Amino acid sequence: MPSSRRSRRHQPYRELDLERATGGRTTQRRGSEEWTVQRVRGAEKSYVCPGCHQAVAPGTGHVVAWANDSIFGPEAALAERRHWHTACWERAR
Repeated sequence: MPSSRRSRRHQPYRELDLERATGGRTTQRRGSEEWTVQRVRGAEKSYVCPGCHQAVAPGTGHVVAWANDSIFGPEAALAERRHWHTACWERAR
């Protein structure tokens, strides 16, 4: 009896999209600190970018970054995350 599942043998190999697989998170160094940076396609509310002190408008793609080290622990570091314009984050690095 033939299988109803399509064979993957004849499909082309697809490279793993690491950014998508990790939720868009990367680890970056900024000075002596290590930061987790996550790309965001857009948000429902406005934020103030710490780089330029201007609004990150709702629906605008940007990055969210937080320091990996905090004397108060990882939960506190995550709570201190900030929303940056992508260009401002890149300039600040």
